[in-house]
Amino acid sequence: MVKWLRSSKTSMVISTIIRLYVGVVWFLSGFGKISSGNFSASSMIDMAIKNPVTDANGQPAYDFYTSFLKSVVQPNIDVFNFLVEYGELFIGLGLIFGTLTTAATFFAMGLNFNYLLAGMISTNPLLLFLELIILVAGFNAGKIGLDRWVVPFMREKLPFLKKSVE
Repeated sequence: MVKWLRSSKTSMVISTIIRLYVGVVWFLSGFGKISSGNFSASSMIDMAIKNPVTDANGQPAYDFYTSFLKSVVQPNIDVFNFLVEYGELFIGLGLIFGTLTTAATFFAMGLNFNYLLAGMISTNPLLLFLELIILVAGFNAGKIGLDRWVVPFMREKLPFLKKSVE
């Protein structure tokens, strides 16, 4: 399956369709936050701290994450608001245009995991599944996009990338 995802022309088309869908979802989310001009994650952060995700025994499942939210995110909420807004926008653009597809997908998955750790289910599981397909497809997922030219250029200019796999 992995070999097919990484080398098949059919897989290239399917992963491009998936990539475009996921990219549009991320782009619209980021664009909506930026264009509203009043996005703030503080209420979501407060909710995640007051009502953390619990395990089967009713105990907080991710104490480390609640501590991270309290000690790092809350005091720097303006920085994290900016990172979320523009992170979602640029992830979306990267996936739509097929530019640095693997990196964009990696950061998308990171945001999805953060949202899940905070207890926000929404579309995060579906996006994670689709992003996993894109990530496994690797370079093939960006061939119908700017990665067709960007990745070979970067491999030529940055010697440590020449050993990377396709």
